[in-house]
Amino acid sequence: MLVGDKISLEVGGETHLSDVSFEMAPGGLYTILGRTLAGKTTLLKSIAGLTEFDSGALSSSGEDFTKVPVWQRNVAMVYQQFINYPHFNVSNNIAFPLRKKGLSKDEIQKRVARSIEQVGLEGFELRKIQELSGGQQQRVALARSLAKASKILLLDEPLVNLDYKLREQLREELKDLIDSEFNKDGIVVYSTTDPLEAMQFGGTLLVMDEGRIIQQGPAVDVFEHPATCRVAEITNDPSMNLWPATFTGGQFHIAEGIDLPAPADTSGVNEGACIVGFRSNDIRIEAGGLEFVVELSEIAGSETIIHLRRGETGMIARVEGVVDLKMNEVVPVKINTDWLYIFGTDETLVKSPFGSKD
Repeated sequence: MLVGDKISLEVGGETHLSDVSFEMAPGGLYTILGRTLAGKTTLLKSIAGLTEFDSGALSSSGEDFTKVPVWQRNVAMVYQQFINYPHFNVSNNIAFPLRKKGLSKDEIQKRVARSIEQVGLEGFELRKIQELSGGQQQRVALARSLAKASKILLLDEPLVNLDYKLREQLREELKDLIDSEFNKDGIVVYSTTDPLEAMQFGGTLLVMDEGRIIQQGPAVDVFEHPATCRVAEITNDPSMNLWPATFTGGQFHIAEGIDLPAPADTSGVNEGACIVGFRSNDIRIEAGGLEFVVELSEIAGSETIIHLRRGETGMIARVEGVVDLKMNEVVPVKINTDWLYIFGTDETLVKSPFGSKD
């Protein structure tokens, strides 16, 4: 069991980690989701021993982990940058840290061959790093970490610098590899800025923001029941649309001319001021809806992201297919109010369309 207890770090007056606490059990997959500068890399480096924190505790199997030298922590880390040895070929890149550990030649050969097979680099053993594509270079970095057979594998946005298609391919392969090979008796920690990637990896989700873990739990539970508006923003891409509202008479009044009917179940929701939230894919461009002005329309693969505004009220829609819309075009918009989230004025969750977690 890897346990962090109120870990904090401040650098130059800036908070990098603040009272970060967690428990990670062997055989578990833990996904850290947060935007840039949320503290994800700092937390991983703290676990690896590459960064010292100011206060708090870190223990592994009951032992004070901070007193264990970096080279004895049995931790492997894969970075978002392709950190390889350019003057070595693929096999030697993977074997180098094993030689430093003093393993036998036979054991090194066995581990190198096994890790090369795991990441699909058979036939590339003698290739120099400069002869590999970006995706292949990242596979080498991953193979080197797998070959170390460490009990803790830290993956710091390892796919972020790859193109979209390759990232999709490696994401699926990496998830399968973790499930089938590593996750049986080791701890895997995967950090990402991408909510979709976080949900695809699943496991236990830790949402970070400004150096703090603001929610943690099973990935699906966090997605369906974001504890706060901030969690709702971070766990959705585009961010969840959040509108200040007044709940009265069975509807939510947003602004002049914008009223949303309440969902069937509003138990626990008091009349008065609140915040309503809805995801970008719960918006349709459809006749009979409220008129909004198109501020921006951008094609993202097989979807179209549309920025809309009516007066001071804006939102972002994500619709399937390629939709040809012009800037300042007026379009009818409907919101699926069956999937409304309701937050209090303190921005904490009051009602989820998925009902209670219990």
